[in-house]
Order: sequence, then C-alpha cells, then structure tokens
Amino acid sequence: MKIQPSVLVHLGFGKYVRSDRVTSVMPIEEDRGPGRRTIVHLEGQIHPIVASRAEDTIVRDLVQEPREVTQARQQQEILQDLLVDLGNVNSTVRRINRDECGLDVDLLERRIRQILDNESK
Repeated sequence: MKIQPSVLVHLGFGKYVRSDRVTSVMPIEEDRGPGRRTIVHLEGQIHPIVASRAEDTIVRDLVQEPREVTQARQQQEILQDLLVDLGNVNSTVRRINRDECGLDVDLLERRIRQILDNESK
C-alpha cells in the first residue's frame, strides 16, 4: 500500500481530499443512496465527510499511484534501457549511421543523459 502525499483523491460531487490525510473509509450501511455511499475520516478533523463514491473506489484511488507517475517512471526506465543499448553501438556503426542515415547516436546519448539528469534533480 502506497499513500502519496499531496495527491488529491476524488470523493464525488466536487469533493477532494489529500490522500495522506485520510485515516479511515467506511461504507454507509443505513440510508445509503445517491450522494451517500461512504464515510471518510480525515486526520485533524472531528467530523467525517460523506462521500458519494463507493468505499472500494476511494480505497483503490488512495493506494494506487496516479497514472502520470506510473507513466513517467516507465518512460524513465525506457530511456535508461535505450541509453545502455546505445552505449553498445561501436564507433564504426555510429559513423555510418550519422553519415549515411543522419542518425547521430552521440547526440541521442547526450540528450537522454540530460533528460535523466534533470529528472533526478
């Protein structure tokens, strides 16, 4: 389970809370209906919030990384793999690719390193 700090979780009908502030999620069993599905308790607040989304949906959003974070990590891994593979291209093949095809492997390596260095800062 991975709660992300400063990530907002949608509770329905325009209600959002920070995921790291949620202390409990409980289904409403009596008088449950549209707009009344889940009780959400938040750190530092005495009164809970009534959410219109189902508890399992809220919990899934709480523990799942946002899609953008997952995609960024996958893209970074692909760039790292590509950098390793480009490092295995010998100088003759690099020259032929640059002169005959216009593919500058050295330039690609430099640009990938710049991107990876900027992401790690």
